[in-house]
Amino acid sequence: MEGIQHDHITDRDDDHKQGHGSRTARLRHRLAHVFTPHSHESTDKVDAAMETSREGMRTLWISVAILGLTTVIQAVIVAVSGSVALLGDTIHNAADALTAVPLAIAFLLGRRAANSRYTYGYGRAEDLAGILIVATIAASAVLAAWAALDRLLHPRDITHLWAVAAAALTGFLGNEWVARYRIRTGRRIGSAALVADGLHARTDGFTSLAVLLGAGGAALGWRYADPVIGLLITAAILFVLKDAAREVYRRLMDSVDPHLVERAEYALRDVDGVRGVGQVRMRWIGHALRAEADIVVDPHLTVVTAHRLAVEAEHALIHAVPRLTAATVHTDHTPAGSDPHAPLRHHSTEGLTGRRRRSDDLVG
Repeated sequence: MEGIQHDHITDRDDDHKQGHGSRTARLRHRLAHVFTPHSHESTDKVDAAMETSREGMRTLWISVAILGLTTVIQAVIVAVSGSVALLGDTIHNAADALTAVPLAIAFLLGRRAANSRYTYGYGRAEDLAGILIVATIAASAVLAAWAALDRLLHPRDITHLWAVAAAALTGFLGNEWVARYRIRTGRRIGSAALVADGLHARTDGFTSLAVLLGAGGAALGWRYADPVIGLLITAAILFVLKDAAREVYRRLMDSVDPHLVERAEYALRDVDGVRGVGQVRMRWIGHALRAEADIVVDPHLTVVTAHRLAVEAEHALIHAVPRLTAATVHTDHTPAGSDPHAPLRHHSTEGLTGRRRRSDDLVG
């Protein structure tokens, strides 16, 4: 390579590397070690992954307990009031609580160690669970629409309105609490499937709210209040479905927050000895991140020194990017003559040579 285009890679002169900038970067790095103690041993990374799985499992079981209590309360009031609408909502809430089962299985699978067949481990099981959850939300929308249309075509009076309203409010509050809890934990541990399941609980709350509002309308003498509000709630469920489907789709397509990539690039540029940063790639494996990065180093470095620099770069990435458990760092340089990537040029597939061709694009 004869030169580096500055719009893709940031060069450093010798004064900067040896002066105040590098000292500041090293000081900041040491302070990060003091206030964020951690280890890079593989066993510690597995323990961290298992801890997040345990946190996800704990969230699931607490949520199931809350939804179970809500279902019992509703069932008691169904027996007192004889409300068919509330009975349907009770059955719906009980069935939807079972969506925790595939997600719990996914968390358990995610604890298994990688092997020669599943070299990245079993974290993708969470994405499969996310697909099932999205399908369940879609089925909930269809069920809500069908029930509303049936009630619109065959209107029926609702009795024991006070009891029905109390049970519906209980269902809404229980589901909303579970939704907030699951979404908060899912975002903290990086689980798109748990976030989707939280959004699913929110749709159940909307369904219970429909029963409450329908009871209020019936109390005012409007027989069509229940089915009309049911149709409006169906529309609300479809909006939630869109958000959940987008969350799971992005995870399946290896989408990451662009700010994480920028954060990684800044961290790499702060590593003393890194002359430039090429392409940075990230992907989610379950609720853990993995990364690949290209760095430009001095062409006269020995193999041992270049390897040490790559380890320091990985170290900086793990510090800078939340949920990142490992990174593969490729060291590159600006050759004086021949291009070291020339043997790869006849491979046109992006999956094989995307990183190398990106490095070639950096050449002036």
